[in-house]
Amino acid sequence: MAEHASTEPSVFTRILRGEIPGEVLLSTEDVFVLRDINPQAPIHLLVIPKTQAYPDVVALAADDPKLLAHMVEVARLAAAQQGATDFRLIFNTGAGAGQTVFHVHAHVLASTAYDLGEGTMTAGMPEPAERTS
Repeated sequence: MAEHASTEPSVFTRILRGEIPGEVLLSTEDVFVLRDINPQAPIHLLVIPKTQAYPDVVALAADDPKLLAHMVEVARLAAAQQGATDFRLIFNTGAGAGQTVFHVHAHVLASTAYDLGEGTMTAGMPEPAERTS
C-alpha cells in the first residue's frame, strides 16, 4: 500500500497526541481504543496501535505478529468492558475494502441487545449468482 504511505500523522496519531478530540476508552503501552464516530453497530470500537508504521493488517502481521495478537486481546477486553462477550473483529485492508485511514486499526462490532447475525456481513453485496470471479 505504498500509495497510501504518509509522513504526516494519521488522524489516530493526532487523537493520541491530543491534537484533535477523541474518546480513548482503553490504553496499553502499545495500543489504544476509541469509539467509532460513525458506528455500524450498538458497540463499535476501534483498536489502534500507537505506532503508525503499519498501513494495514497484512503489513502488521508480516512484521509484528505479537502486536497483532495484542490488538486481538485488547479487542476482547474492550468489548467485555462494554458488556459484550461476543463480537465481530474486522480489519479493512485497502481502499477497495473500505479502508479510509491507512494506519492499521481493527473494528470491534458488538451488541448486548441482539445478535448481529452473520448475514449482516453481506449487506450491499451482489447475490452469489451476480458475483464475478
